[in-house]
Amino acid sequence: MAITDWPSDQRPRERLIRLGPTALTDAELLAVFLRVGVAGKSAVDLGRDMQSHFGSLNQLFAASLKDFSAINGVGPAKFAQLQAVLELARRSLAEELREKSSLSSPEAVKHYLQLLLSNRPYESFVMLFLDVRNRLIATDELFRGTLTHASVYPREVVKAALAHNAASVILAHNHPSGTSEPSAADHHLTSVLKQALGLVDIRTLDHFVVARKDIYSFMEHGEL
Repeated sequence: MAITDWPSDQRPRERLIRLGPTALTDAELLAVFLRVGVAGKSAVDLGRDMQSHFGSLNQLFAASLKDFSAINGVGPAKFAQLQAVLELARRSLAEELREKSSLSSPEAVKHYLQLLLSNRPYESFVMLFLDVRNRLIATDELFRGTLTHASVYPREVVKAALAHNAASVILAHNHPSGTSEPSAADHHLTSVLKQALGLVDIRTLDHFVVARKDIYSFMEHGEL
């Protein structure tokens, strides 16, 4: 049955307007995004198919166009819409960090980094450059590696921080195929970079390790 044939108080879009987005299931939110279903399936049914196929929202968000289009009823147009929504979310969080102190918005920093890094299939090292009030100046990907390793060079890290005239930085990298628990190499790298940046009076506020489902903060664990 098409959603338009449902009672109005049960339709996802109407329920979202009346109750807010948190009242909807993942499949219902996907239905609002999809707008229409396919022959024999409502948009909610199609949303459930997408959940079942990918196994999680993170896997769905990380899907390539080819994998995304494997679901009957969606294709390049919907893929482009989804990428636009994800990018708007990233830019919204970045805007919040530019306007507020990163230290006063730790959850916003985490959400921003998870949207930025958690779905990348390769290891990526990024830096958040902050001004004297701990507001975001810019975010740069400095190094990119394979599934298991990215070479990070302290000289390049310091040069980038100076180029942005940063007073402090936040370091972050992802673990594409593992948990967010930092390795011995991650601990060593953090110590080396903190020392190198300290020589030019730039503070290292935190180092985050991002996995698909969680994020690890060196500062929160008293390791920075």
